[in-house]
Amino acid sequence: MAPEKTTGRVPLRHLVRYFLRLGLLGFGGPVALVGQMERELVGDKKWLTKDEMREGIAVCQSLPGPLAIQVGIWISYRGGFWGAWAGGWAFILPNFVIVTVMGALYVYFGGLSLVKAIFYGVSPAVIALILHSCYRLTKLGMKDWIEWALAIAAFAITVAVQAEVAFVFIGCGIVGLLYYGSLFRTRAASSTTRSLLFGLPLASIGAAPASVGKILGELLAFFLKAGSLTFGSGLVIVPFLEKGLVQQMHWLNERDFLVAVAMGMISPGPVVITATFVGYLVAARLSGSLLDGLWGSVTATIGIFLPSFLFILIVAPILMRYRQNPNVQGFIKGAYAAAIGTILGACVLLGKIAIGDWLTALVALGSLLVLFRWKVSNPWLVAATAIIGLIAFPLLKPEWVFVK
Repeated sequence: MAPEKTTGRVPLRHLVRYFLRLGLLGFGGPVALVGQMERELVGDKKWLTKDEMREGIAVCQSLPGPLAIQVGIWISYRGGFWGAWAGGWAFILPNFVIVTVMGALYVYFGGLSLVKAIFYGVSPAVIALILHSCYRLTKLGMKDWIEWALAIAAFAITVAVQAEVAFVFIGCGIVGLLYYGSLFRTRAASSTTRSLLFGLPLASIGAAPASVGKILGELLAFFLKAGSLTFGSGLVIVPFLEKGLVQQMHWLNERDFLVAVAMGMISPGPVVITATFVGYLVAARLSGSLLDGLWGSVTATIGIFLPSFLFILIVAPILMRYRQNPNVQGFIKGAYAAAIGTILGACVLLGKIAIGDWLTALVALGSLLVLFRWKVSNPWLVAATAIIGLIAFPLLKPEWVFVK
């Protein structure tokens, strides 16, 4: 069967408008956000085909960095090079503003007592959002037994090692290449791809106060490393950040770190916006200035997301050129199956943090029922479960919340 035809170039203003809205109203973590993009941009707007969406998810899942942002940048490449930059940063901007303000309030008031209560109600709903979105992604791309076998293997490995392993994606991709591809086809003459490493937004940052220059440099280096070396979803970056921020650098204590993770979970947009909150806390506390905290949030945000832009802008032109190659298609199928398995495995790991008593279990099951039966939008579900948390937390006083 012939592959679906691409839908063509998307105007930059449409990309910016869509991703600003998604960044403001999109809840539920990377899988939920990707599922929402698939539903709206494939089913409603017809900006890309099912095959293109499937390929984009598989390729982005196989690269380091946060999945939702990378898929957003990959889709924004429909608007060309500048469309990718504009759409990607538009996706990040609303969440950046929200989390930076929350960081300032947290530092100013010495903590936010409502965070635990909101986290208590919202986090099990996030599990439901992930499962519902994973179901949609499974319908989109899982088509035969080898893909299911690879997904099961990836799930088992993720749960066993309690992390998403980069080599799982590569290994499953190679299996897919061997099974679906044709290694012995006559290769067409290779052509060069123009480098796209221009126009980095670093020059627009301006000069940071000299008193925090050292810590900003350390923050940038740390989050560039985090964005370059961690694969898949917001969950996989959590143990990496915890080890570096709490155990090695001693920038945060355990409680502050878990609050930062909660901010990433309960705010709209990508979960790894946790980096923005961390950057604000570290810079503001070390300098004693709320304004310096703003520089810290900007630096951490650029550090965590910049590698994603570079990876996608390098891979996207190659994918566009060679997407019909059977070996490329085989690798993508294998990597996509690994993505489904690791997402479900990550859901199990996250569930251990989010579900700890009868009420959170009930919220998770009820959220799943609502999503499958009535298809309630993500913001309404998050708002409703946040209210449940605010009411129930002071009554039940669950001691397990925010305890590792």
